[in-house]
Amino acid sequence: MRIAAEGTSTHPLAVLPAALVSAAAVVLFWAMLDAPGYALLAAGLVTAAWTDRTGRSHRLTHDLALIVVALTGISFISLHADVSPAGIARFTVALGWAVLAPYLISRHLYRERSITFPWGGRRWTRRQWTYLVFVVGAAYLILPFYFLTSGVYRNWPAVVEWHEIARLFVGVNAVGLWDELFFICTCFALLRRHFSQGVANVLQATIFVSFLWELGYQAWGPLLTIPFALIQGWIFAWTKNLLYVVTVHLLFDAIVFLVIVHAHHPDALPIFPLVPG
Repeated sequence: MRIAAEGTSTHPLAVLPAALVSAAAVVLFWAMLDAPGYALLAAGLVTAAWTDRTGRSHRLTHDLALIVVALTGISFISLHADVSPAGIARFTVALGWAVLAPYLISRHLYRERSITFPWGGRRWTRRQWTYLVFVVGAAYLILPFYFLTSGVYRNWPAVVEWHEIARLFVGVNAVGLWDELFFICTCFALLRRHFSQGVANVLQATIFVSFLWELGYQAWGPLLTIPFALIQGWIFAWTKNLLYVVTVHLLFDAIVFLVIVHAHHPDALPIFPLVPG
C-alpha cells in the first residue's frame, strides 16, 4: 500500500494515531502535564504501528515518530518567555532540536525528502501583497486590544535596557520563524503525506496553538491563534512558498513586539492610541 497522495485521506482509523499525538501537545503545553502527555505520544505511536501493520496506513509510524521526537525535546524546557542569555540558549537548543532532528532522521535514516524548506516559488501575486497589508492593519487593531485588556503582556518580561529590548525583538521574531519551520514545514508536511489538507491542517494547528498557549498567548488568545495557525497552513498549501508565510508571520510578530514594549512602557512608546489604557 502506498502513502496517500496529497489531497486524499487514508483509512479513517489512521487519523486516530495522529489525533493522539496532537492531543499530547495539548496536554504537554496547554495543561503542562508531562506524564499524561508522554503516555498519549506513546499511544499514538503504538496505534500507528497497528494501523501500518493492518494495512490501514503505510509508514505512518515513521512520520509520527519524527513529530514525537520533536515534541519530546520541546517538552524538556519551560516555554514561558525568557529573554535572558540562559533562556535564549535553552530555547535555541530545544527548538533547534525540534527542526533539525526530524529533518536529519528523515533525510539520512529514512532516505526520504519528506521535509523540505521551499524558500523560492512564483512571484507574489497582487492578492498576496494585499494580504500582507491586511495582516499589518489587522494586527495593529487587534493585538493591542488583546494584550492590554487581557493582561497577557505580563507573560513577557518588562524589558528596559537596550540589550534586553534587542533580545526580545530577536526572540519574538526567531520563534516566529521557527513556528513556520516546525509546525508548517515539518508537522503539516508530514501529516499531508497521509491525510487530506483539511485534516492535516487541523492536526498541525492543534499542536501550534498548544505551543503558543504555554508561550504566553493565553486568556482568549486561542480565538486569535487558532485562525492564524489554520490560515498559515492553508497559505503554505496554496503558495508552497515558505518565504511568504514567514513574511506574514514576522509582520504579525513585529506588531506583537511593539505591543509588548508599549504595554510595559506606554509613555515611552505611545503608538496605539485606539486602545484604552
